[in-house]
Amino acid sequence: MADKKGILYNEAAKAYFYGDCVSSIEPYGGGHINDTFLARTEKGNFVLQRVNGYVFPHPDEIMDNMVHVTKFLAEKLEKAGKDPKRGTLTVLKTNDGKDYYIDSEGNYWRSTINLEHTTAYDFAESPEMLKKSGAAFGAFQNMLSDYPAETLHEVIPHFHDTPARFEQLMQAVRENKAGRLKNVAAELEFAKARETDCGLLMNLLEEGKLPLKVTHNDTKMSNVLIDNATGDAVCVIDLDTVMPGLAAFDFGDSIRAGASTGAEDEIDLTKVHFSVPLFKAYTEGFLGEAGKALTETEIRTLPDGAKLMTFEVGIRFLADYLNGDVYFKTKYPQHNLDRARNQFHLVAEMEAKRDETQAVVDTYLG
Repeated sequence: MADKKGILYNEAAKAYFYGDCVSSIEPYGGGHINDTFLARTEKGNFVLQRVNGYVFPHPDEIMDNMVHVTKFLAEKLEKAGKDPKRGTLTVLKTNDGKDYYIDSEGNYWRSTINLEHTTAYDFAESPEMLKKSGAAFGAFQNMLSDYPAETLHEVIPHFHDTPARFEQLMQAVRENKAGRLKNVAAELEFAKARETDCGLLMNLLEEGKLPLKVTHNDTKMSNVLIDNATGDAVCVIDLDTVMPGLAAFDFGDSIRAGASTGAEDEIDLTKVHFSVPLFKAYTEGFLGEAGKALTETEIRTLPDGAKLMTFEVGIRFLADYLNGDVYFKTKYPQHNLDRARNQFHLVAEMEAKRDETQAVVDTYLG
């Protein structure tokens, strides 16, 4: 059976050991990219996901990265006396021993054990929750600090290559596929004024001043599961974009969402501010776990990561708006433009408060 969009979730479920005892399959979570379902069964509850083939043209590479990284994390957790099935995702094998299933329409599916009694929050409900999410991503960074990053697939080439993202925006401007260019004059002016900032982190990487690391690359609050009883961070999820990158990418994307006082599509920008206290809370958690695994230059450039990741997402939203909303899921025609305006507003506030954020991270230097 398929849902109204033709998604063959029942076919996919039958590829796994629990397929013959499913009581229900229902949409699960609120991600922008993949189609995610919760399969309730007599043998437990399992997450079933269809990988978005447009966004990820090589799902096999995603799964190769995911399987190797989760196995590495599981071994680290087990050595530390922690439950690996609680502390990282467990990728299930199909009935024929594969890491993913390809349905009759050529779509890739994967399944993982559902981590019960946890919640993924869209926003941190307190500075303490944000700090704990920072600790989760910091621990993720720390545990993978000795993983050979260069062996991972670059599942989306130039994903956090901000100069490349800027060029994609300029291409979208030139092509004007959706005929929307007339609506974005102010946003393009803002973006073009910051073109020279785009290469800061990538230049430091090329110069050997920043090390290549295993990074998550989508470190928003909703990608950390929080224990319902204790309030502690349990597990980092959504590992599609795990690949080689920079620590500032992970830190910066967390700050982009976590230190904002509004949702990324809030249209009333008087409600959207960059909060230095929230920045400080996340930094305490992140560097409390990852600090020893980071170089001095990595720590010093974390505020640059916050600004550049926010700017980068803003120009991606803007480019997608110009291209006709082919990447991010939208709820109305101007949704991506509103998101871009929101992110650019945050960038401007980050620039105004740069001395404050630099002072926060500098306290972690020897």
